[in-house]
Amino acid sequence: MSTAASFPDWLRPLYPFTPQVFTTPRGARMSYLDEGPRADEAVIMLHGNPTWSFYYRRLVSALALKLRCVVPDHIGMGLSEKPQDYPYTLATRIDDVMALVASLGLKKIHLVVHDWGGAIGFGLAARCPELIGRLVMLNTAAFPSPHIPARIALCKTPFPGTAIVRGLNGFAGPAVCMSMNRRQLTAEERGGYLFPYDSWANRVAVDAFVKDIPMDAAHASWGELEMAAAGLSKFSDRPALIVWGGKDFCFHDWYFAEWKRRLPQAATHYLGDAGHYVLEDADTEVVPLIAKFLLAYD
Repeated sequence: MSTAASFPDWLRPLYPFTPQVFTTPRGARMSYLDEGPRADEAVIMLHGNPTWSFYYRRLVSALALKLRCVVPDHIGMGLSEKPQDYPYTLATRIDDVMALVASLGLKKIHLVVHDWGGAIGFGLAARCPELIGRLVMLNTAAFPSPHIPARIALCKTPFPGTAIVRGLNGFAGPAVCMSMNRRQLTAEERGGYLFPYDSWANRVAVDAFVKDIPMDAAHASWGELEMAAAGLSKFSDRPALIVWGGKDFCFHDWYFAEWKRRLPQAATHYLGDAGHYVLEDADTEVVPLIAKFLLAYD
């Protein structure tokens, strides 16, 4: 694997890693972190929209002395290539992560998923249940839902949605404020989340990610999401932890209840005053909690 393209020097204190590059089956360059001991077992951390591996930086630092941590930037996101004509669909994103896992020779993976990383991660899990170990869910979903905030529904439209998301940065930009509740991000943290999405071209996948949210069976990704949901029953015997921010404007408490119903063995940690970026908003509480859970079985 080759080293990823450089990123701004000002980001290095917050993101002290050396990203690697994997070429996906469709020929795009995926940036990913591969930190910790070389082993055929790893924690796979999967982000959603509009974040990237930067979201998991503190958890990687907390785990990497003992556990291998693999954290991809989905194509079009973060430090990965941003092709304008890539098939930005749930099935393709699952294919990309599966190919990365196979290329690294991993025999066992533990999932940490946030936002639409849940659909991607459990889509992979449904295809390869024998690989799956421990599970951590952070304000996410891996099943169809009738709920969508009006502002996200607007962003799904061809017009004015694309103009808002790609032209005005009206999705990634507001997220750095709307996804927090306990605290505000620092200027450097906001810059870390936003610098990958600094132009119309570089916001191509942010726009496509929103439009790939399936709300009914007519949507091209509906079937893939239903397969991920059906696969959840295979993991009722896996150690699982649900960490939830109760002030999430999108993945609200209906999703939290649905996770508890589908994975009743899961331990839960509900933070009533934390926002959608729960790992960021409540980092001092949540990072040690997740690290303890993932390390407890070693």
